[in-house]
Amino acid sequence: MRDPELTIPEHRDLVEALAQPLPAVEAPLESCAGAVLAEDVRAAVPVPPFTNSAMDGFALRFDDIAGLAAPVALPVLGDIPAGDAVPRECRPGAAWRIMTGAPMPDGADTVVRVEATDHSPGVAEAPATVTISRLPERGADVRHQGEAVEPGDLVVRAGAVLRGQELAAAASVGHGALRVHPRPRVLIVTTGAELAAAGDGLAHGQIPDSNGFLLRGLVEEAGGVVAAHLRTGDSPGQLRDALDRAPQADLVITAGGISQGAHEVVRRALGADAGFHRVAQQPGGPQGVGRTRVGSGEAPVICLPGNPVSVFVSFHVYVARALAVMARRLPKRRGITAPRTAPAVAAASWRSPRGKTQFIPLRAASADEAGAAGLSAPSAALPVVPVHALGSRSHLVASLPGADFIGVVPPATTRVGPGDQLDVIDCSHRDGAAGGAR
Repeated sequence: MRDPELTIPEHRDLVEALAQPLPAVEAPLESCAGAVLAEDVRAAVPVPPFTNSAMDGFALRFDDIAGLAAPVALPVLGDIPAGDAVPRECRPGAAWRIMTGAPMPDGADTVVRVEATDHSPGVAEAPATVTISRLPERGADVRHQGEAVEPGDLVVRAGAVLRGQELAAAASVGHGALRVHPRPRVLIVTTGAELAAAGDGLAHGQIPDSNGFLLRGLVEEAGGVVAAHLRTGDSPGQLRDALDRAPQADLVITAGGISQGAHEVVRRALGADAGFHRVAQQPGGPQGVGRTRVGSGEAPVICLPGNPVSVFVSFHVYVARALAVMARRLPKRRGITAPRTAPAVAAASWRSPRGKTQFIPLRAASADEAGAAGLSAPSAALPVVPVHALGSRSHLVASLPGADFIGVVPPATTRVGPGDQLDVIDCSHRDGAAGGAR
């Protein structure tokens, strides 16, 4: 019996139902990159935490030089390096040699930069005296405790995707851990006896396992983290055993083994856990969704076709924004996982299958290509062309590095020609978003 055929929205609804936002957890800063902040970060300590020097130079009391004319000579009491933990005092009429970031000695309120003195930079020993050739203003080059941030000040708002700068800010105000919505842990499963490890010699009938690397990159770009990559042959028992021994995951993504052939390993192993059907699209017709056992628990599973362009298309059309919902980068609401589209105009001709939505990898057309297609006049729609002469065929993985967009050709259209309008999905990730909202 043939699988039922679903529309694209019907299949998206099934995927969307699996995409439940992950609860907040307390995590050390080292593991928070890319996570969404669950609670505001407020300063626990001031910034700077103590009054310190902003420059290498000499700390002194400004009143000792006020009204004098350069040059002025002062005795030097010693060195204060950065990290110095010994309280120091600057007595009247003297100076301390001080390094950038070192705590100011009690009584001192001004720093004279080393280049405004007769002391040579980089000399290990502090001089007995220093002669100041250019007198500073009162308070020069001193950073005062709390001048940037006071305890209790808001530093990072809840909802931020944590990058290096947010993590640095949190560390600077005294936090070693944050409450976050973690990046979803994704288990990648690639199947088929024909798969060989990347770089291995190919026996007759074998192909390199490119889908594992494709999915790993797509998952990371969409805000997930790869928990593990399992590669199995065509034995359902082997696949089931690999899943039972796998690390805990928030989502399983499989590639291959879901059509109606005799050796469809994912379908045979997960037939009781997932529903399989066809979607009226090309490429990527076979699809599956459900839940399955993983390690000591269970997780949602999204089953993609095995051909690489089908994987690439299906991930951007269905999975990328579902992961964003799980990571709380997007709100949970009906239809939110539909990818963002933008208007484009064809600068070449290609065929599209009747009765199916075609998802075709495209790139921006060159000026020469646009001109040859008669699109030289300025337009709000971007001129685009297929990345490969063979169009949307599902095995063209080597052409995917050139794909900036995925064109969406309606099912009633069987041929696209120069000047025809179409919508495109941005898959370049130039804006850092997982397919943005339209």
